[in-house]
Amino acid sequence: MEPTPTTATHAEPGGVRRTRGVIDLRSDTVTRPTPEMRRAMAEAEVGDDVYGDDPTVNRLQAGAAEIFEREAALFVPSGSMGNLVAMLCHTRPGDEIIFEERGHSCLFEMASVSAIAGCMPRTRYVDDGILSWDLIEPLIRTKLYYRAQTALIVLENTHNMAGGTVYPQHISDDICDRAHAAGLPVHLDGARIFNAAVALGRSVAELTRKFDSVMFCLSKGLGAPVGSMLVGSSDFIDAARIKRKLLGGGMRQAGVLAAAGLVALEKSPSRLHEDHENARFLAERLNELPGVRVDLKKVQTNIVFFDVADTSRSAAAIAADLAKRNVLCSATGPTAIRMLTHCDVDRAGIERGLAELRAVLAAA
Repeated sequence: MEPTPTTATHAEPGGVRRTRGVIDLRSDTVTRPTPEMRRAMAEAEVGDDVYGDDPTVNRLQAGAAEIFEREAALFVPSGSMGNLVAMLCHTRPGDEIIFEERGHSCLFEMASVSAIAGCMPRTRYVDDGILSWDLIEPLIRTKLYYRAQTALIVLENTHNMAGGTVYPQHISDDICDRAHAAGLPVHLDGARIFNAAVALGRSVAELTRKFDSVMFCLSKGLGAPVGSMLVGSSDFIDAARIKRKLLGGGMRQAGVLAAAGLVALEKSPSRLHEDHENARFLAERLNELPGVRVDLKKVQTNIVFFDVADTSRSAAAIAADLAKRNVLCSATGPTAIRMLTHCDVDRAGIERGLAELRAVLAAA
């Protein structure tokens, strides 16, 4: 028996989803598999993936590699594991890795860069999260044998904690070109790279071609219940498979999960523009509320941050009051709140969430 739904929608015949119950805007990770995904999971042909025998996993990996125009791909249980596997492949203990200060793999992955990979983060804060070579170059260590050496640069596109901002391709390409000239690989945390592709009107292959490795999530905006992918050269993926096993990420009959990923890859990118439109609608309406401020320049995809300092209430208090009204969001600082749009909250749900926030502010 299925648990009581806690997200914002239910499925109608044909897989169309409508708003009811809780409006969950905490993240696009809260999406529930579509009826088509559930059917695919139930009917999936499976084998033992540790032996390379799961045909559905193999189809997913081949499909991801084709979409990104790479030699190979690897299915991993989570984006955090995918990023860590890449870092393990590109570095050795004692190395340094360059991140934007709020990068997900630096801030929100349990310090695995240090605790497991044995590397030191070297960071630079940028307001919109978008690094350039001019900001990166001063962070690269000179080659002295008694100092930690820079071994890897990690970019994030879209940048979660900067508000879903998108790397212009000429900037990320320039970083890759200059890093390679300096003998440094570049890994992309592309958890939401399909959102970036929609925002820029380019393919994910175009946007990521110059990166040495790319991780992207199936379980965020694409709506699959579990899993992420690593893509790169055949040699890189061979090494990544070993590191995945080292971390306990070898799965057996994983085709039941990969089947949902195949549906996500085929069907979900074409509707991501709806999430972006809903985020823009949400941001513009939030900006009309008393005491609420949104930097509309940063609302480029499906992530909206807003500041509530002028309401004289804390972000945590407002989020708690919204939760009592069945609207879920995340307080990310004393006065900052984050909301993400996704396939399980439609325009009517966004409008209801705004109405509840308006009531919370009025009650205060």
